[in-house]
Amino acid sequence: MAEMPERPRRAGGGTAEDTGIERQADAARGGTAGDDPAMLMDEVVRRENMMAAHARVVKNKGAAGVDGMTVDELLPFCCEHWVRIRKELLDGTYRPQPVRQVEIPKPDGGVRLLGIPTVIDRLIQQAVLQVLNPIFDPLFSESSFGFRPGRGAHDAVRSARDHIAAGHRWLVDLDLEKFFDRVNHDFLMSRVARTVKDKRVLKLIRRYLQAGIMIGGLVEPRDKGTPQGGPLSPLLSNIMLDDLDKELERRGHRFARYADDCNVYVKSQAAGERVMDSLTRFLEQCLRLTVNRSKSAVARPWDRKFLGYSVTTHKQPRLRVAPKSVTRLKKKLWPLLRSGRGRSLRTVISLLKTRIRGWVAYFRLADVKVHFESLDQWVRRKLRCILWRQWKRPKTRARELRRRGLDADRARLSAGNGRGPWWNAGAWHMHQAVPTAYFRRLGLLSFIEEHRRLARSA
Repeated sequence: MAEMPERPRRAGGGTAEDTGIERQADAARGGTAGDDPAMLMDEVVRRENMMAAHARVVKNKGAAGVDGMTVDELLPFCCEHWVRIRKELLDGTYRPQPVRQVEIPKPDGGVRLLGIPTVIDRLIQQAVLQVLNPIFDPLFSESSFGFRPGRGAHDAVRSARDHIAAGHRWLVDLDLEKFFDRVNHDFLMSRVARTVKDKRVLKLIRRYLQAGIMIGGLVEPRDKGTPQGGPLSPLLSNIMLDDLDKELERRGHRFARYADDCNVYVKSQAAGERVMDSLTRFLEQCLRLTVNRSKSAVARPWDRKFLGYSVTTHKQPRLRVAPKSVTRLKKKLWPLLRSGRGRSLRTVISLLKTRIRGWVAYFRLADVKVHFESLDQWVRRKLRCILWRQWKRPKTRARELRRRGLDADRARLSAGNGRGPWWNAGAWHMHQAVPTAYFRRLGLLSFIEEHRRLARSA
């Protein structure tokens, strides 16, 4: 990696990376064309694989680790040190640096702990991931959707809807308590070793699991857990929970799992209670994971949410946005709308546009539109509230209302009514003075119209 030439092409139009990925899967399953499953690390450090890993790490950007190195500094660092790092990887002597702990607030309270590896460790993890993914992914369950190529949250939601439509109208909602923080390293490594035979790769993965966490300038050792934040963490979580998937398949259950979020669909409450008890025992005794009993439940699917979605009670259920997802969005938008008092309305609307577009894109599967319409009304009222506050004095408010079409008496009475901004934002005089068309001219994106646009293009 002393220099970065273009990726070599192979006959047929693919890259050399494509043939390497094919060799990786063959090698791990017993080897073909002279490949040795015990030489998997050679595939990890292969030039084309490292080039692809570098491109992915740079694209993902991300914060610096404990050494402060940014993705922009990665290439110069590799040009200078890659020969040494490559030799350590091939010799099995490479040791990762500690991860930097970051706390992210959860929507329902508490915090999620992230471990941010250094950029060079992210590069190596990404290279390992690119070798292992083609090996493990074909072994995973068809009902597992999280962090897998060609699969995503929408596929999991559609699968859940199909199970309910097939008559399995009770669900066992399993919540694993702090799953990523409590994975047993020995259990996880034993499952990786079932497929991976290169001891250097196994040793490297274990060292990543055991890399310390830097908290307040001090490094604390870690004897369990797979901290979220590194490229390898999602694959390792799928490997760990594949035993759960296989157990559910062995029992003939219908289920949908996305990472540690797993729903099992049954036909009666009594069946759900039995499944809940037996799966809790399996997870705690066989996988040494803890089920959060306060958040797990046997319930109707329309009373719970799955990946932000819920369903209606119809025989052929329709997807809808879960109320908690709407509340969560409002909490995210509130600081932006609150800070809008000191900004122009056009600036606030331009900042809203990206967030609205991303939210609607995720919830485009929803068949029920009521939440999209109510969010449109809520956002417009918050924007009118900003205007009312910006006008400040009754005299200014009366002048602005007159300028926007209200007669003088009505403007004067409305401006001096003594009510608060939120009440006035929903009152008739502000609706007449600042209609929906005004926001549309400023570029405000409508939730319902954006949803319709995506539905037409689907």
